[in-house]
Amino acid sequence: MKLPETQLALLEAASATEQRTVAQFAGELGEDTAAVTRAAFELEEAGLLAVDEHVAEDVALTEEGERYREAGLPELRLRAAAVEAGADAEPAEMGRLIGASGLEGPEVDIALSNLARKGYGSIEGGAVQLGADPKYDPDEDPEAEALDAIADGNAGYLDSGILDRLESRGLIERTETTVRSVTLTDDGVTALMEGVEATETVSAVTPELLTSGEWREVEFTEYNVEADAETVHSGKEHILRQTANRVKNVLVGMGFQEMEGPHADADFWINDCLFMPQDHPARTHWDRFALDVPLMDDLPEDLMERVEDAHRNGVGTEGDGYHSPWSEDFARAVALRGHTTSLSMRYLSGHAVGELEPPQRYFSVEKVYRNDTLDPTHLLEFFQIEGWVMAEELSVRDLMGTFTEFYEQFGITDLEFKPHYNPYTEPSFELFGKHPETGELIEIGNSGIFREEVLSPLGVDCDVMAWGLALERLLMLMYGFEDIRDVHGTLCDLDLLRNVEVVY
Repeated sequence: MKLPETQLALLEAASATEQRTVAQFAGELGEDTAAVTRAAFELEEAGLLAVDEHVAEDVALTEEGERYREAGLPELRLRAAAVEAGADAEPAEMGRLIGASGLEGPEVDIALSNLARKGYGSIEGGAVQLGADPKYDPDEDPEAEALDAIADGNAGYLDSGILDRLESRGLIERTETTVRSVTLTDDGVTALMEGVEATETVSAVTPELLTSGEWREVEFTEYNVEADAETVHSGKEHILRQTANRVKNVLVGMGFQEMEGPHADADFWINDCLFMPQDHPARTHWDRFALDVPLMDDLPEDLMERVEDAHRNGVGTEGDGYHSPWSEDFARAVALRGHTTSLSMRYLSGHAVGELEPPQRYFSVEKVYRNDTLDPTHLLEFFQIEGWVMAEELSVRDLMGTFTEFYEQFGITDLEFKPHYNPYTEPSFELFGKHPETGELIEIGNSGIFREEVLSPLGVDCDVMAWGLALERLLMLMYGFEDIRDVHGTLCDLDLLRNVEVVY
């Protein structure tokens, strides 16, 4: 009997009594795993080998899981700070404990929720009280021990409930792989006893084989078209970027021009021009990402004076203003924009492209940054679809009609509108769409007609209707996603992104 070299090497290495995996044979023979798998199937088809398959689970730490394994789980770090502060006797102020534990950003919410879940402590009135009867011994926390076990390659001994919890926290990744094991059959043993020789096979027709005529004499490799092929994940455009580009095409088709501008901007452009009082809660450090950089000097002084006057005294004979604190340094302070309406202010004021005459239509699809709590519909950074129309005698009906035309391009025809309050638009309303899977109403945007207190300092003497729509929420309505963290961010679902079909 003659067999190709790889098949012969596998047959001679296999045992009739000991089951060994294809991966082990590949390492021993110095062959590619796919080549050994193909040889195993071919020998099985010839009756010389038996191939057994089973599914094995592989568990690995994510980047966040590795970080917590080294630094400690957030809830354990918070508990350690609470113990140090004597919170087992008297409640300790939460801000003090957070500072002592070194927790930052989302880690704070993670620590608080898991501290309570595990019974390590309770939070009431901004203070932490250590629990008298925790579910686990903090020194033997099962989730912390599981992270160590996974790092040491001992995940197979862990309870599935612990693995489920770590996976839900985004600390581990679990993947299933098919493991194939090989043993000799009786026919295989007989063939080896009778003697098997290697035959040279050719896997491809080359120009040299054709010109020399050797192709008539050589034996070509047989291919098993049912054998598993290696999965190759090529690069592709992210579904969020695909949708953003489609939104741009739709708006350009509706007669809009695109705006551009800085992600980090002066609070003057981000909020002051929008008639947002400087003591508004949304402008505190709780909601805003301030940057430790010098104040922005490149601001139009005459416009700043008019905006300050609108804040202090209002606009027109009946305007009253806010009578709230105003600081030029705060106006010049730089922060990450919480909305792309800062671009609208730059364009409407003439600062970006010069003075504009109505009618005008502009839009942007850009990233914005907010210090929100992460949940299925909120991220710290996301894309906003900004737009505005400058024209004479605009009404809410014009605004609603624009939304109806825009969302119809994406198959969304069940919009609902709800009156709303904004400091910068009057009238104002929010937009809602129905989630295709849950039937829940999802807020997808905010809109209105700019107030005189916004437009007058900018030098605009006609109507301007404007909106800010959420690109990720549009994605949820188009594809049925229930958690935008599946689409982008550190917890995104790579399998979903690789396999999702583009909707048109």
